[in-house]
Amino acid sequence: RLHSHDVRYGSGSGQQSVTGVSAADDGNSYWRVRARTAAVCQRGTPVRCGQAIRLTHLGTGRNLHSHRFTSPLSGNQEVSAFGEAGEGDYLDDWTVVCSGTYWVRDDEVRFQHTSTDVFLSVTGEQYGRPIHGQKEVHGMATSSQNNYWKVMEGIFMQPSEAFQVEQYHAEL
Repeated sequence: RLHSHDVRYGSGSGQQSVTGVSAADDGNSYWRVRARTAAVCQRGTPVRCGQAIRLTHLGTGRNLHSHRFTSPLSGNQEVSAFGEAGEGDYLDDWTVVCSGTYWVRDDEVRFQHTSTDVFLSVTGEQYGRPIHGQKEVHGMATSSQNNYWKVMEGIFMQPSEAFQVEQYHAEL
């Protein structure tokens, strides 16, 4: 699970750390899907495959972010949480990579950083103190089995009426 909390990296950017955890009852693994930076989307609008989005951490209000700092454990690209109250910068934008037309709730997806093209990934590198046992989340230049993600729980908004008409009456 994609996790974050108000613990900053001791190297690199010094921004809020983003890690991977396996605990299903972790309250710091909730993220809000939002429109890309400087864009607006209405609640209930489906996310298209290939669309740029932002993921905002519910607990701290910071956005999933990446930049050309080296990640502390693997030496890949650092992924952090950045901004205040959901406002950050263009380095908070990620493209949803999936098959089909829309991001489907139960399907695996990839997130590719729009500015640096790395994939949001988690591998086996684990931190020591103060976040013992949590895995490093980083950006990888190539796609692999380490960069598939799946929504596990959350609040699902019903598609807007306009989407339902588009989906079921494509012949019009």
